[in-house]
Order: sequence, then structure tokens, then C-alpha cells
Amino acid sequence: MSSEAPSMLSPRVIIPFVLTGTIWGSTWFVITGQIDGVPAAWSVFYRFALATPALFLVAILMKRRLRLTRPEHRLAILVGLFQFSGNFLFVYHAELYVTSGIVALMFGLMMVPNSLFAGAFLGERVPRGFMVGSAVAIVGVSFLLFHEWDANPNAGVIGGNVGLGIALALLGILSASVANVIQANPTGRAVPMVSLLAWAMLYGTVFDLGFAFVTAGPPPVPTSGTYWAGIVYLALIGSVITFPLHYNLVREIGAGKTAYNAILTISVAMVVSTLFEGYLWTGITIAGMVLAVVGMVIALRAKQVR
Repeated sequence: MSSEAPSMLSPRVIIPFVLTGTIWGSTWFVITGQIDGVPAAWSVFYRFALATPALFLVAILMKRRLRLTRPEHRLAILVGLFQFSGNFLFVYHAELYVTSGIVALMFGLMMVPNSLFAGAFLGERVPRGFMVGSAVAIVGVSFLLFHEWDANPNAGVIGGNVGLGIALALLGILSASVANVIQANPTGRAVPMVSLLAWAMLYGTVFDLGFAFVTAGPPPVPTSGTYWAGIVYLALIGSVITFPLHYNLVREIGAGKTAYNAILTISVAMVVSTLFEGYLWTGITIAGMVLAVVGMVIALRAKQVR
């Protein structure tokens, strides 16, 4: 990182900031096309089976070391299981029951378990302002989830659609949060991020393959061109291209400012849900969205004050 951080409005900051937020915001809806008539587990596997060699290629082009030590491989296995298996398997199944934009908004709250886990296991202090902002954001998301629940006639049934979707999304958030925290330990910090992600994705993909066979049977071969276009988009655009852009932003402007990208991601996801999933806005959903975004901004600003 240079001695003087670039302006947030400079092209080398604003272009990757907008690109990553827009791309990640759109991926939540693209996932819905991957679980329409195709077992979610196989769609997760197809996505990372394509993304993994591409990410290794990115690491090679970036001239990052790919040889890992035994402890680094053990870490990569854990990150792979939590990030590229548990996280995505839960997310894909959650979107069978809950609007994609709402799942994306719930993932905006991942900063809460991230901070709690980091405080418990890495000794990081959690500012009071962060907890206040997080509480406001949770109230806002609760409004949106209440609307989802109320709009679904089967929601009140035990194991019903929305309840199951919310539970799966929460498990996905916890899984991704565990991956975020464990990769930040001293072993993880010694590995180039793109190299760790490449190996973790490889290990996760192997697990995804086994999980898909056990739970969904032999692999289907969808004939829809739209389906495979979605796989390519999620694997290459949504997984491979955005990671280098994102981590370059972290180097350029710091992790705190880069975290605001989550607000853009959520906004894009909700706009896409409105346009293509017929998401209907009401007084309670508008209030929930405002509270969620305001709470996240308060929490993120507090995290930057040390």
C-alpha cells in the first residue's frame, strides 16, 4: 500500500468498488436460476469445479506462491469446508424458500458474528457503537423477515418454507463467519490470500462433490443454455474476477472502508429482486431496509474508530 491512500473517487478505487458491489449484488438472483429443477448441491459443485482452476490461474498470473506447508493446508481444508461448502450449500438451499435479496440482506449482518468470533478467538475489541449499530440493523432485517413470513401461507408450519429458509441462511452466515475468522490467524496471514482461497476452494469442491452424490444422486446434465451461462457468470465473474478486485481495494483503502461495499451489494440485490422476483415494498419493508442500512453504516463507522 502506498504511503498516501488514494481518494475514494479516484478511478482505481471507484471502478472496482462499483464493479464488485454490482456483481456480488446480482449473484444472489442468478443463484435462483441454478436451483430451478437442478439439485442445489450439484449447482454448487459445478460452480466451483469451474472456478477452482481459474482461481489457481489467477494466483499464477499474480505470481503468488502455491506451495503450502502442512499447517497451511490444514487451514485451507477448514476454510474450504466452511466457506466453499457449508456457506454456499446453505445459501443455495435457503434461496429455495426466501427471496434472494432478503438472503443477501441477512448476509450483510455477517459483520456481527465476525466481530464476536474475532473478539472471542483473536482478542479483538468490539466497540460499543458497533453493537448499537448492529442492533439497529438486526431490527431492520427482522422487519423484512417478518414481511417474508407473513406473506407466505406456509410460513407458520414447522419446517415451513420461510422458517426453513431463514434457518438455512443463518447457518450459512455462521459458516462463512467461521471461515473469515480462522483465515485471519497467524498461519492464514502468512499465506497469500489468493493462494489460500484457491486451495480452500479446491478442498471445498471435493467435499461438494461427495455431498452432492450422497444427497442428490448421480450428477444431472442440464440442457438449458441459461443454466450454464449462470454457472459461468457465478464461477468466473462472481467468484474469480471479484476476489482480486476486492482484496486490491483492501490494500488501497483499507478493510474498514472496503466493508461499505456490502451496502452497495445489498442495494443491488434488493433492486434485482424487485425487478425480477416481483418483490413488493410496503411500509414495514421500507422501514426495515432503512433501519438495516443505517444500522450497518453506524456499525461500520464504529469499527473504524480505534
